[in-house]
Parts: sequence; C-alpha cells; structure tokens
Amino acid sequence: MSLLGIRCAPFNGLFVTHKMTGLRRWVSVSSISLAVFLVGCSVGPDYVTPIVETGDRYKAVEGWIPAMPSSPNLGDTWWEIYQDPTLDRLMTRLNENNLSIEQAQAQYRQAVSLVRSADASLYPTLGLTGDVTRADVPVVVPGSSAVVGGTAPYTEYASGLGLSWEIDLWGGIARNIEAQSASAQASAGDLAAARLSAQAALATTYLQLRVLDVQSDLLARTVAAYDRSYQVTVRLQRAGLVDKTDVAVSRTQLESARVQQLDLRWQRSQLENAIAVLLGQAPSSFALEPVAEMKIRPPAIPVGVPSTLLQRRPDIASAERRTAAANAQIGVATAAWFPDLSISANAGYQSRQFSQWLTAPAQFWALGPALALTLFDGGRREAQIEQARAGFDAQAAAYRLTVLRALQEVEDALVQLTVLAQTQQVQHQAVIAANESLRMTRNQYKQGLVDYVTVALLETTALNNQRNEIAIMGNRLAASVRLVAALGGGWSTEQLPNPGNTVSTGLQGP
Repeated sequence: MSLLGIRCAPFNGLFVTHKMTGLRRWVSVSSISLAVFLVGCSVGPDYVTPIVETGDRYKAVEGWIPAMPSSPNLGDTWWEIYQDPTLDRLMTRLNENNLSIEQAQAQYRQAVSLVRSADASLYPTLGLTGDVTRADVPVVVPGSSAVVGGTAPYTEYASGLGLSWEIDLWGGIARNIEAQSASAQASAGDLAAARLSAQAALATTYLQLRVLDVQSDLLARTVAAYDRSYQVTVRLQRAGLVDKTDVAVSRTQLESARVQQLDLRWQRSQLENAIAVLLGQAPSSFALEPVAEMKIRPPAIPVGVPSTLLQRRPDIASAERRTAAANAQIGVATAAWFPDLSISANAGYQSRQFSQWLTAPAQFWALGPALALTLFDGGRREAQIEQARAGFDAQAAAYRLTVLRALQEVEDALVQLTVLAQTQQVQHQAVIAANESLRMTRNQYKQGLVDYVTVALLETTALNNQRNEIAIMGNRLAASVRLVAALGGGWSTEQLPNPGNTVSTGLQGP
C-alpha cells in the first residue's frame, strides 16, 4: 500500500524468539510489535531514469558503417583492430600495472565496503560482556541521616549477552543500502572509464610514436640525400662550375634537416617516457625499437545509433547510477520524520560470589522495545530533505550533460575522421605534384637553366608535403582512437556488478 509517500510491502524477515527460564508471557506491547513486523515500508520517491533526447542518428555518420545486430562488437580488446602485436603486448601490461586503474580499483573496493556496512544495519547487533568489580559503598545509620564509610567491601562478578536491533519500519536503512549500492555501481563505472581512458591514452601515444618513427626514417633518408648533394656542390664549386652561393644554400638545407631530426628525437623520447608511466614503470627502464614503415591503417569502426551510448559509455552509466543514489538519499532523509523502533535484549549472570557466578540463581534477563520520535528540531529534517532533492536535481542535470557531451565527442570524432580522410587524399596529390616539380627542376639545374636556390626550395617543399602526409595519417589514427573511446570501447552496462551479489559472495568487483 501507499499512503502519503509511504510504500509498504509484506515483510519477508524472520522474527526469532528464545524462551528463557522464568519467562512465561510477553509484555503487552509485543502484540503490537508483531503486527508492525508484518509489513516493511519505504519512504521517498522511487527512482526513474532521467530522459535525455539522443536523436536517431549521428549528423556526421555518412560514409560510416552502421552497426547492425549481426555486426561484431569491438570487445574488451578493441585495440586489436589496429593489428599491431607490439600494441597488443603493451595493452596487456597496461591492464596489469597502470596506476590510475589500480587507484580506481581501490576506490571501487571502498564503495563495496560501504555497501556491506550499510547492509549490516539490517541485522541485530550481539555483544558479550564480562567484568569483575570491587566496591565499597557508604552506610546510612538507621534512624538518622548520618552516613558513615563502608564497612563491607565486596566483589561483584557479571557476564552477559546483549542484543540490539533497529527495525527498518520506514525503509530508511533500505534506502541507504540502495544509495550505497548505486554508488558502488557508479564506482565500477568509474573504474571502467579509468581503464578505457588509460587504454586510449596508450594507443594514441603509441601510434604517435610510430608516426614519428616513419618521419624520422624519412628525415634520415633526406639528410643522406642532402649530404650527397652538398658534397657534389662543393666539388662543382672547386671546379669553378658553380659559385659559393650554391654551396651555402646546400649547406643550409643540410643543417636544417639535421635540426628537424634532433627535434623528432626528443619528441619521440617524450612519447616513450609517457608510455613507460602508463605501464607503471620508470622511463629509464623502458624502450621501444623504432620502425621504418607505417603498416597500421585507420580501421573501419561501426558507430551504431546515438541511443547505444547509454549502454556503452561507462561515464554515462556512472552518472546515471549516481543519480539513482541521490534519489535514494531523499528516502533516507524522509525516514527521519517517522519514529524509530528498536528492540534490546540482555541476559546473563550476576553474583557477588565467584563460586555462584554461573549458577541458575544468578541469572538475569531483560527484553523490551523502544520507540523514539523527534518532535522538534528547528527545521533540520526538512532542510535535509530539501538538500537531498537538490542533490538529485544536480545529479540528474550532470547525467544529461554527460550524455550530451558523449554525443558531442562522437560527432566531433566522426567529422574529424571524415575531413582527415579527404585531407589525406588531397595531400597525397600534393606530394605527387611536388615530387614531379622537383624532378623537372633538378633536370633544369643539371642543364644550367636554374640555380641551386630554386632546387633547394622545391626540395624543402617536397619534404614538407611528405611529412604532412605522414602527420595526417597519424591524426587519422589518433582520431580513430578517440572515436573508439567516445563509443565506450567494448564496454557495456551489462558489465556493471550487482552490489547485492557482490556483498553476499564477497566479490571485489571487475
């Protein structure tokens, strides 16, 4: 039933009693308590996921592969689409040793512990006590108000069991468990997001490093060619066939190319150091052998429809779970308006004779419920409810904003990949044209029709166009990684752990 925001359901718990010697009947309030135990109520609003309009397609989806139901998912090892064995090995080490992932795992374990702590509030607390007391009390003289010192010191022995149990009549404890469980799921989403972020950072950094390797190889070949040209120019000048201007231009061109080589060297070292940190090791202990050829190409990535982001992005799932936790906190705050019912029971032995301590005459017991209701608090409970509602509104807005930003990231990556693919085609034509112009100019130089300055200018133009083409390929690869990350990698909300199962089975999360 539901009355004034209170939702009640049959109580599924088990109420156990234990008859002790001398206990023949319950106090009158027990019959009332039994009736109350038959139902369990929850206050506060039930959670409904905030609605966000995602659209039915991406604006920049033209030319991309639609994700059909039969299309293979990226999977947890999404980086394998680049078909690079070295990247595969690095990813394995990252998943095992990355410190950001390790930090997120520890935070998730903290969240699971909070769920277990909240769940423990549903159960009774049982304690054992035992003490020995030596005392001497003052004595009042009969027939007068005079008090004299104690004349008979004694020792008292006591031991017992104490039980206390707060009954969750209004669902405040259940709402707290609900909030902590949702927070634990949000933490699991944070862990997945941290793992995906680290993986994307490694893939991007590794691909940039390989791009620099290809550019370094191009510059090495260019420097060798410029050095040969310089030596030829020096010999021609000594023979009187060219003047010193050609030698100076050739020397300038050679040294400029060498400076570019050195610039790429420190850039590559920075990327290599960044990879080492991502793998959780010191940069001095990590190195990657350079390669001369770029075999990696931008892969085809099924993008699906915008609504799939709600199931595939861990940060969206995390924001949604935090919204659910904020909603449950409204119920926790609302439960403070209703009376608290607790049951306490004590039983044990108490005696001033050690030999009679644990005997039947020394037994004692006590049992009784306690009902407490706050009548006036100066508006504190009402303020806490308003605070909880405002917290829910803030989390709902954060959830919607997270979804919109995720949609933006996918759109941006799609546009970037589309434009870069077109740019690379145009840039390739520019490389062909620059090489053809250089070939014709070199022939003219050999015939003495142009000076070396003209040749050097076209050689520089051809080199820049070649480097730009390689850089554009690197940008395409980096954009493809951003698209994979924007789509959530191979993650799915189905991987979110069930906090109830986590608590009961002792699992420590993904």
